[in-house]
Amino acid sequence: MIQGILGKKLGMTQVFIADGRRIPVTVVEAGPCTVLQKKTESIDGYNALQVGFSEKKTHRVNKPMMGHFKKADQGAFACLRELDVENVDDYQVGDQITCGAVFKAGDIVDVTGTSKGKGFQGVIKRWGFSGGRATHGSHFHRAPGSIGMSAWPARVHKGKKMPGQMGNAQVTLQNLEIVEVRPEQNIILVKGAIPGANQGLVVIRKCIKSK
Repeated sequence: MIQGILGKKLGMTQVFIADGRRIPVTVVEAGPCTVLQKKTESIDGYNALQVGFSEKKTHRVNKPMMGHFKKADQGAFACLRELDVENVDDYQVGDQITCGAVFKAGDIVDVTGTSKGKGFQGVIKRWGFSGGRATHGSHFHRAPGSIGMSAWPARVHKGKKMPGQMGNAQVTLQNLEIVEVRPEQNIILVKGAIPGANQGLVVIRKCIKSK
């Protein structure tokens, strides 16, 4: 069985469960995904399925990609990803993968998305530095302070926490619980928040670590 599915983050809401508790959930439009290519260990060195998600107008696709899409005969797609699969022979090019066939309520999953971009930020917002005194005359408030060393090694170490672009990076949250699956609507409700802005692409995979 395939180990994940592509989806689109729609936003957050809340649901009430049987014992009256209110749970915050993220609504994800998951699938249907179309199998576009089979990766086999004998040819590619690993087993996986390339799947497409989110329809795209054919006149916006170049000829090489359109030839690739025609093998599945399901139109063109905006998002392509490779997902692990236990047995490649269980699927054929053109097959549709739905959320109900992969997940059920109570499953623990890992969700990958692109975090919201926050632009160029200083060390206080980006890394949580405490900064200098706020009193009058200190002349040191939100600056990073000393970043290097003197005679040796006379350089700035790689990976030093400094100002720069914040956000707009791939983020994976692990061990999230699926509260509900609605196959007829292609909807998955995931407990809590997941990375990314609304309408952003997310990949939901079966968890690789147990709680």
